Amino acid sequence: MARRPEIEVTASQSGVPGVVLRGTGGVWVVRIADGSEHDAMLRGRLKQSAALKLAVGDEVSVAPAEKGGGDLWTIEQIAPRRSVLARRAPGGRVGERVVAANVDQVVVVFAVRHPDPHRRMIDRCLTIAEGNGLRAELVINKIDLVDRESAEASLHDYAAAGYRIHFTSARTGVGLEALRESLAGRTSALAGPSGVGKSSLMNALYPGLDLRVGAISPSVDKGRHTTVGAWMHPLPDGGYVVDTPGLREVGLWGLPSEHLDACFPEIRPYLGSCQFRDCAHIAEPGCRVREAVESGHVSRERYDSYLKLRAEIAETERR
Repeated sequence: MARRPEIEVTASQSGVPGVVLRGTGGVWVVRIADGSEHDAMLRGRLKQSAALKLAVGDEVSVAPAEKGGGDLWTIEQIAPRRSVLARRAPGGRVGERVVAANVDQVVVVFAVRHPDPHRRMIDRCLTIAEGNGLRAELVINKIDLVDRESAEASLHDYAAAGYRIHFTSARTGVGLEALRESLAGRTSALAGPSGVGKSSLMNALYPGLDLRVGAISPSVDKGRHTTVGAWMHPLPDGGYVVDTPGLREVGLWGLPSEHLDACFPEIRPYLGSCQFRDCAHIAEPGCRVREAVESGHVSRERYDSYLKLRAEIAETERR
């Protein structure tokens, strides 16, 4: 279910076009058409808008500061967003957080070992992509640590649902060429928990990026955070990759519980054919989705994820 991206646009037509790569403390790094990067701040009238929240990936117009700005530029205009990748604000706060704007696809990255893949979190990440109307692919890294056949068998549910799966190893180079082709010419957001090797993969694909890599904590088998905020990197063969912070909490925001079923590709073919039009696929008679689960056409584990996510969203709606 696609969300309608929203961003305020000024009436100014001045400046040169650029894209926001990263930002901190109100200063944003903007890349313009000639490849140069400039520190920029929002022009006063934009700062005064309470509805405005700039994000990595936003397309803007910038110009050198008029007075005493030195090397600082100003953001004169913000273009309407084509898409957003958004999630619930972390820490139990109310509202959503836009992770990145104008994204073409979400590349969900998990490791096959160290840390072991968490199926429920994979489902959450994929559902966030689907809920934002974005194409999603799945990367299973560190494939050199296990038997390839067993890894493929354990993730068959996702291939059956229609997701493209890349089995990769940043250490040995397995699967990197296919992943590079999938990233070329697109703006891709990398999503997944810390320690799965997102930065290592990018360094192996594009050595010039030199992304910081963190160690795995042996006591908890979880990666230490190395990416503080979303950071967009231009790719040498076209496109961008948005390296997002490791996610220890993945939440859905703005997705009504009755629309969750449309975020599961394997469930979508059965929608509209249940006995009741408002079927929640929980215990209703004549439910085609539950029949598909019983017959093996829909994965029971993925269906269980649907039930848990729906209950979570419904509880949030009640609160």
